[in-house]
Amino acid sequence: MGAVGLLYVGAVLFLNGTMLLGWIDSKSAAPLNIFVGILQVITPTYLIINADGDMTTILGASGLYLFGFTYLYVAFNLFFNLDGTGLGMFSLYVAIAAVFFSLVSFNAGDPVFGVIWLYWAFLWLLFYLLLALKRDNLGRYTGGVAVVQGFVTGFVPSFLLLTGRIADIESGTLAIVLAVVGIVLFAGLYVKLKAPVAA
Repeated sequence: MGAVGLLYVGAVLFLNGTMLLGWIDSKSAAPLNIFVGILQVITPTYLIINADGDMTTILGASGLYLFGFTYLYVAFNLFFNLDGTGLGMFSLYVAIAAVFFSLVSFNAGDPVFGVIWLYWAFLWLLFYLLLALKRDNLGRYTGGVAVVQGFVTGFVPSFLLLTGRIADIESGTLAIVLAVVGIVLFAGLYVKLKAPVAA
C-alpha cells in the first residue's frame, strides 16, 4: 500500500473508531469515508491499468480495493441508515482476504506488513461480529481497536515510509514489536471497553 494512501487509511480508521466509541455523530464520519474510499478505488485502478501485466504490481494494488469498498460501504450505511449486515458480511470476506495478504507479505520478505495485515484481519473480523452477528457488546471495543490501528497501522508506518526511516529499522525486530504491542494493547482494551452480554 502506498505511503500516502496509508496515511489516509489511518485517518479514516481513527475517525470510524471515534464514531463507534460515541465521540462523534455517526453521519459526520461519512464524508471522510467517501474521500478515502474514492482514493482507494482510483489509486489501484490507475496502478493496475499501468502495470503492463506485472502480477506483483496488480496483486499489491488489488488489496487497496478492500479498503476503498469498505469505506464507501460505511458511507452508504451512514447516509441511508442501512442495518449494517451487508457490510458485516463483506467485512468477513475482507478479514479472510487480509490473512492471505499477510501470508503473501511474509513470503515476500516483508514481515512488518505481514503483521499489519493481521492487524487489519482482526479489525475486519470485529466488524463482522459487530455488524453481521449483531454483537453490540463489542461496539466500543471495536472502536478502540480502530482508533489504535489508525495510528499503529496507518499514521506511524506511513511517516516511516515517507521519511525513509523504515529502512533504518530491522524488519524482523519491528514485526515482533508490532505483534507484541498489538496483543497487549488489544487485550487491555478488551478488558476496559467490552460491554457485558445482555441477559
